[in-house]
Amino acid sequence: MEQHFSQDQIQVQKQVQVQTLTPQQLLLVKLTEMPVNELEMRVEKEMLENSALEEGAPEQMDDSSPEEDAYSEDYAGGDDDGMEETDSGSSEYDERRNDYASDDDTPDYLLQSSYGKEEPVYVSFGEQESFYESLRLQIGEHDVTDRQRELLEYLIGSLDSDGLLRRSLDSICYDLAINENIDVTPEELGDVLAILQSFDPVGIAATSLQECLLIQLRHVSKPSADVQTALNIVEKHFDDFINKRYDKLRQLYRMDVERFNGVLRVLQHLNPRPGSGLSDTIGDSSQVVVPDFTVRQEEDGHFEISLNQGEVPVLHISHSYRESLAEYERNRKNLSRQQKETALYLRQKVDAAQSFISAIMQRRETLMQTMTAIVGLQKTFFEEGDDTLLKPMILEDVAQATGLDKSTISRVTKNKYVQTDYGVFPLKFFFNEKFVASNGENLSKMQIKNKLMEIIDGEDKHNPYSDDEIAELLNKAGFPVARRTIAKYRVKMNIPVARLRRQ
Repeated sequence: MEQHFSQDQIQVQKQVQVQTLTPQQLLLVKLTEMPVNELEMRVEKEMLENSALEEGAPEQMDDSSPEEDAYSEDYAGGDDDGMEETDSGSSEYDERRNDYASDDDTPDYLLQSSYGKEEPVYVSFGEQESFYESLRLQIGEHDVTDRQRELLEYLIGSLDSDGLLRRSLDSICYDLAINENIDVTPEELGDVLAILQSFDPVGIAATSLQECLLIQLRHVSKPSADVQTALNIVEKHFDDFINKRYDKLRQLYRMDVERFNGVLRVLQHLNPRPGSGLSDTIGDSSQVVVPDFTVRQEEDGHFEISLNQGEVPVLHISHSYRESLAEYERNRKNLSRQQKETALYLRQKVDAAQSFISAIMQRRETLMQTMTAIVGLQKTFFEEGDDTLLKPMILEDVAQATGLDKSTISRVTKNKYVQTDYGVFPLKFFFNEKFVASNGENLSKMQIKNKLMEIIDGEDKHNPYSDDEIAELLNKAGFPVARRTIAKYRVKMNIPVARLRRQ
């Protein structure tokens, strides 16, 4: 019996919604992540590259100028209920505001209540967290279960010196079953690994160099043609790439030398060793930090929250650039080709300057929103300064309080510090993992650490408690903590094992 097979091509139209960031949003993302000392250098660099951006209060233009309000800003910020934003340089800005007839004529950056400079407070931290510890701290920024937290910590401890996970998931599952008495499937462990691979730096916990580079390329929010080509090369022709068969790749992708060099530059900027400093500590042995925020409690109980602007100057659009653009606009019909090109150049510079000023203002608003939310959520700590009063708090909690995205909150709190009545703290300090007590009460890890110290202080020094015994005592007291967690907290608190505590 003769059979006939036919093969048909079917064209299917599929609608996919992809979210991309505009250049303005990308600029805001980068500025938001910067602490004040990095922002100072970024502003200085921008002023050197864009001559349309000038420092100081702008000169007032003639009323006849059609471009007078073409680049005014509309990013005024407001105070939050119960929280007051202040600025040590407000009197200086009040004097500048008096030069204008009304608020409508005043540039918005002079209307901002806390845009001025504040005398920075320098604080030296002699001990810094290790890279492994920084990964563990990021666990608290995610809403994970106790089991996922335990698996994440084990995976972090399994990373090699490059920050890669070169062991198979099957072998890790076997070790977990033998050493930790934890039964887990490779599929479940793979889901937890995906969470770890979302941590900073990008590419961490990849299972191979190829996957590490792919993660970084896929992390680009708005990939260019060169980035897309680089991704295809790493994904489909990785062996040719690592063996530098560049001529073969160039012919395969039908690119000229200049275009291929652009793709190579993308690949060369990737980090093949995202955890190269895993065995070292982050920062210098004596790192000086400048608090980005100051929080003070007033006599009436309200909190005064200010943003440290450091040496970031008041910025405005160059008066000469605006006048030149206005002149070109008036004579638009009579412009020569060269004059049109000049006008376009000026327009691009002015637009870039305005975008930068707007991003600076939006950064301020975002940072103040986030800090205000943190103070509101951890109000008891800012009132008393007692770390046992810290409430469980993750990124999602602050995101809900501000209406901002979790990724934005993560960027705001990265590498930033706050000066309080009780000392200087990194913003990450206020994020706490949640434990549910036997009575249903939510407990923070700080409360557990203090209870742990209380038990050890009261133990018989001739017969100190083992970690298992401490875990049992904590569970009886309503703190559901595993022995492994006790060992982890004990190491962090520099408390030796039982046999070394014996007297």
